[in-house]
Amino acid sequence: MIRQGLIKEIEHEGLNTKKVLERIPMDFYTWKPHAKSREIGALALHVAEIPAWTSRIVTTPEVNIDTLVRETPDIKTPYDLVLVSERNIQKAIEDLQNAKDEDMMGMWTLKKGEQTVFSLPRVAAIRAMSMSHLIHHRGQLSVYLRLLDIPVPGIYGPSADEM
Repeated sequence: MIRQGLIKEIEHEGLNTKKVLERIPMDFYTWKPHAKSREIGALALHVAEIPAWTSRIVTTPEVNIDTLVRETPDIKTPYDLVLVSERNIQKAIEDLQNAKDEDMMGMWTLKKGEQTVFSLPRVAAIRAMSMSHLIHHRGQLSVYLRLLDIPVPGIYGPSADEM
């Protein structure tokens, strides 16, 4: 039951994420609203990659951020961002389907070097590192779109641009 609920949530949020990623303007890929902000392209790629955290959480007992190997895909179009997101979502769903509900209550740890950032049951870690993290950064992207005067898609209902 736990896994099925997570899968439905991942699918739902994936569709909402796709609507935002499809609107990323490649001609503004390095634009950022503030010196301390992330560039829109880097933020969009981060959003597309966040679902991979579900797979990491389901398939490993811990992840150390300092030794995490990340590949940087070549992004040329918004469609490339969508493909990265969809691949990560599909892998997350497959890994959840192969897990057991009792595994979801097993502890998972996030480390940075020797420091433990947190240890949580897998289901809570997925909510924190995958779902809430995704929703937060997708919200940032929607603000970036607004600042660039690009119509913002409705996420949990119609946006002001769709009314």
